[in-house]
Amino acid sequence: MTRFALPLVGVVILVVFFYIGLDGTRDPSALPSQFVGKPAPEFDLPAVIDPERRVSNADLRGQISLVNVWATWCVGCRAEHEFLNQLAQQGEYPIYGINWRDNRATALEWLGRLGNPYVKSGFDEDGRVGIDWGVYGAPETFLISAQGEVVYRFTGPLSWELWDQEFVPRIERMSAQ
Repeated sequence: MTRFALPLVGVVILVVFFYIGLDGTRDPSALPSQFVGKPAPEFDLPAVIDPERRVSNADLRGQISLVNVWATWCVGCRAEHEFLNQLAQQGEYPIYGINWRDNRATALEWLGRLGNPYVKSGFDEDGRVGIDWGVYGAPETFLISAQGEVVYRFTGPLSWELWDQEFVPRIERMSAQ
């Protein structure tokens, strides 16, 4: 009897894991962030375009803004880049970038060729700031309140549909307060 019990228990455990993993109500892009509702992590990076200039969390205070973690090697970053350019052209919300684990020359070429949606973009060559922000991978976008707090974190490429569904309602709630 014990000869059949152990495999049966293993199958039951696998079924439970598959059931939880395939739950259609869960959003796989909704990764939790330990910083939601808290101040954005401290950072101070040299700018991609001009290493003599700095990009820091001090830049994020005073207005609703976005922090977009990107890299030239990231396929999803390329997919969302046109959206970011269009959003930046609207001029409502500044977009700050963190160029994560990349090559500065390649990043400069990318911005020159595809457009630069960022007010400022910091160069996080070794990825330490990304680790401090809890970045799992690029692209990731953080919505930051005027007080410098993380309101929301989105993992994956952005589009107008996702912007309208995920960001606009949160921005409207912040603006109403």
